[in-house]
Amino acid sequence: MSRRWRAALLTAGLLAAGLTGCSAKAPTAERPAAPADRSTSATPTPRVPAGNAPTESFAVGVRQLQLKRDGDRSLPVTLWYPAAGTAGGDPERSVAAADGDFPVVMFSHGLGGRPDDYAALLTRWAAAGFVVAAPTFPHTSRGADGNVLDVLNQPADVSYALTRVLALDGAAGDPLRGRLAADRVAAAGHSAGGVTTIGLFTAGRDERLDAGVVFAGTSLGVGTAFAGATAPQLFVHGELDEVVEYAAGKAVYDAVPWPKAMLSLSEGDHGRALLSDGAALRVVADTTVEFLRWSLYGDAAAKGRIASDATRGGLATFDNHL
Repeated sequence: MSRRWRAALLTAGLLAAGLTGCSAKAPTAERPAAPADRSTSATPTPRVPAGNAPTESFAVGVRQLQLKRDGDRSLPVTLWYPAAGTAGGDPERSVAAADGDFPVVMFSHGLGGRPDDYAALLTRWAAAGFVVAAPTFPHTSRGADGNVLDVLNQPADVSYALTRVLALDGAAGDPLRGRLAADRVAAAGHSAGGVTTIGLFTAGRDERLDAGVVFAGTSLGVGTAFAGATAPQLFVHGELDEVVEYAAGKAVYDAVPWPKAMLSLSEGDHGRALLSDGAALRVVADTTVEFLRWSLYGDAAAKGRIASDATRGGLATFDNHL
């Protein structure tokens, strides 16, 4: 563990209180007041060159990678990917990949969760033309020991898993050989996975990352010292979040120095809209897909659709500094 992560442990005890119940249902809290936005309009431009995202929807394949970091840290990874075949059905296990060069999105689950819990959202990303890789963390997943302090080790887990996933692009005989855009990568995560994602842009900065999506995240333990090359960020947070207060997520968002936006679900809780289909999930899915199309494919038309998707149906407000 690096010196920066040891220093973070001094404050990491707060994680236990701040993230316990990450995936559990709880009573609705009163709506907190958000702090004033301290962002500036002078933000650097993303490094992904202009391009076009796929216009068609893909079938979705799913498979597992059985990884171990440092020899004994079990880290199975679920992969959802654009697959050959007819779009619209359920994901098929280990089917052939579609033709194309697809960006990669690393997704981190919340405390007491697993990647499959988020399949309703993540399969939509895959169908839109992204390879989604989601590790199951050894101590914070459902059925593990629940050691919330291990969240501070998870950014390194994600970086390790990313290295192994990108290696598939050159692996002889692998279904994803020649299918990965290794220079176009994002990180995303929910709750404790949101902390993990923020850490990948702060204390544990992975310079391969071009963008981030943070669902109900907080900076506890990882800080807000965003570093490295420009990486646009999209924050999604329920204003009635009963686990991670809306104001805490907004404070991290305010500290981001890059192009950024925040989707605030006015009746949203800690993120159950991510776990099952419904109007809120459709807004979140469509907004995040267009954000990823812009930030990873360089699709300017997708950028123009983000705000309208975010505010469709009046379920959310959208603070836009992209």
